Amino acid sequence: MGKKQHQKDKLYLTCSEWTNLYGGKREKVEKDKFRRLPFFCCSLSLQPFEHPLCTKEGVIFDLMNIVPFLKRYGISPVTGKPMSAKDLTKLNFFKNGEGKFHCPVTYRVFNENTHIVAIKTTGNVFAFDAVERLNLKTKHLKDLLTDEDFIRADIITIQDPTNLEKFNLSTFYHLKNNLKVSDEAEELAKKDPKYHLKSINAETRDILDELDREYKAPEKTVKEKKVADTLNAAHYSTGMVAASFTSTAMGRETTHEAAIIDEDVIKYERVKKKGYVRLMTNLGQLNIELHCDMVPKTCDNFMKLCISGYYNGTLFHRSIRNFMIQGGDPTGTGKGGESAWGSTFRDELKPNLTHSGRGILSMANSGPDTNKSQFFITYRSCRHLDGKHAVFGKVVGGLETLDMMEKVDTDKEDRPAKEIRLEGCAVFVNPFEEAEEQLEQERKDAKRKAEEQAARPVIKKKVDEAPKVFKAGIGKYMSPSVAQEDSGPSQPVKKKSKIKGGFGNFSAW
Repeated sequence: MGKKQHQKDKLYLTCSEWTNLYGGKREKVEKDKFRRLPFFCCSLSLQPFEHPLCTKEGVIFDLMNIVPFLKRYGISPVTGKPMSAKDLTKLNFFKNGEGKFHCPVTYRVFNENTHIVAIKTTGNVFAFDAVERLNLKTKHLKDLLTDEDFIRADIITIQDPTNLEKFNLSTFYHLKNNLKVSDEAEELAKKDPKYHLKSINAETRDILDELDREYKAPEKTVKEKKVADTLNAAHYSTGMVAASFTSTAMGRETTHEAAIIDEDVIKYERVKKKGYVRLMTNLGQLNIELHCDMVPKTCDNFMKLCISGYYNGTLFHRSIRNFMIQGGDPTGTGKGGESAWGSTFRDELKPNLTHSGRGILSMANSGPDTNKSQFFITYRSCRHLDGKHAVFGKVVGGLETLDMMEKVDTDKEDRPAKEIRLEGCAVFVNPFEEAEEQLEQERKDAKRKAEEQAARPVIKKKVDEAPKVFKAGIGKYMSPSVAQEDSGPSQPVKKKSKIKGGFGNFSAW
């Protein structure tokens, strides 16, 4: 037998048994802390009122606060029930010489323990003792100041010391749900970052003032989203769906979109001709043939610069006999110049375009993929430049002018002693403009075809009808006429004789 075998055999209930087994303990209900609002304060702004109004329950609001709130929300800030301005009664509070609220009949100063009432018809506020003794007990229901009749239901209780629930701030509906009516001036002030600073020192204030004077916000540029069409749509997507799936800094993309091929690439695919340009110098003219069909990017850059007049008035700043003459730099130093797009572009090196012969037009650069506006024309073959400079044309007319340019004396820095000036350029054949016109026409045709396709009526496919039934049972879909043609005199089927094994009786021998 154990030592504690009869420990639970008791004639009474323990505290834990009463609490857990028999449900005798009540759950504690956490009551909100009671925070009282003084009777002379507005229940909406929580500040002392100046123009008091009250509801039939005796809840006081200030006129300047309750009217905008009702216009926006249309409910009572305390209870959350629908309420309008017609439900409010204007109150007339009276003050003594010290500026304290008091009863105009008994001259009793109102405090937190005073029973205060108001008459709805007049709005006058009295102590309940005065109304009880002079009106209710005597059954003389007339206002004590204006002698205006009222009924017992017109008595509104402003403050009852025995029932202060309507002054409990923790039950106010607008405080629980954070309902506010913002002022326009306050909203404008909130946009200023300084509004949220509680206190700042003099140095910080000076810095903020200097920022206000000098700082300019960057202009927002709205980028138009390009949509791919039948001509510039790539066979691969933009990759934005995968990028947004793995990145937290990008917006979510859920639809695949075809990548857009650069407009120049589409245009260059349609260039099938040579270009022809005339360079007019102070020594004569040079007629140039451009290989637009082979090196379109380089030729397009040269064409655009010629058309825009970029080369007009520029000098050939470098000339070496039996080698080449270089120009295309507006600064005349050999260190300037820009491409038609502003930045450098890649080299277009073709194995069949070499520096072979006199009058080859090639791009000058300062390294791989650094082409801008400078070019040079060879005086003789320069095969050591192949693979380093992009050849994009040749001189087809005016070689005598090139001879005169080579004969001009130069100084130690290979600068011509006599100015060789490029006065102007004339473009005779520009295949890039023709390619742009062709591309525009193709887009118009594609758009017209799409509109025609959309305008065509949609022809619905006929649903296959069920086969016709001729009879019930097996062969119900077979036509009787077809069955009769197939049926004719049938020949008996000969049975195959079974061949017995062995030698038999030798009768056939």
